[in-house]
Amino acid sequence: MKEKISEIALRVKELRELSDIKAVDMANFLDISLETYQEYEKGKKDIPASELFEIAHKLGVDMGLLLTGEETRMHIFTVTRNGKGVNVERRKQYQYENLAEKFIHKKAEPFIVTVEPRKDQSKPTTNHHPGQEFDYVIEGSIKIYIHDNEIILNEGDSIFFDSSYKHAMEALNNKRARFLAFIL
Repeated sequence: MKEKISEIALRVKELRELSDIKAVDMANFLDISLETYQEYEKGKKDIPASELFEIAHKLGVDMGLLLTGEETRMHIFTVTRNGKGVNVERRKQYQYENLAEKFIHKKAEPFIVTVEPRKDQSKPTTNHHPGQEFDYVIEGSIKIYIHDNEIILNEGDSIFFDSSYKHAMEALNNKRARFLAFIL
């Protein structure tokens, strides 16, 4: 996993430099400290999926290129077989499986997100990113924290929201939860 983090970090740095974007400008774009951004590029800190999505947008590339190092090339369709999506463990509390990393010029990033039950009882760490997000629960139950609201979703429930508001998800009932997420 550490090797994959380093590979992604190197691709991000090289593409940023090729695009003549300064590290400080990228940090400001992501609304994070320069120190945190530099830790991302050095592979010392894992880049959250939402920020990797924004980096790809700023660099004008598909997120699949950052994840795999391969240029996306499918433009009519792409098929991802069960369990064969690119796994992206961008945050400790979530595991992402990218379902369309090979499709070029996507208007959304689809993921299967797995959330394991947490041992501590504090509120999970929130994140935010520009755009919108759609989540559909396929297994278990989750609590979504979004802009001073707490919403419980069970299997078959869904939510569509403005992802620029801080949000987080946690698995409930001491069981793993899985949901289909589209980041737009």
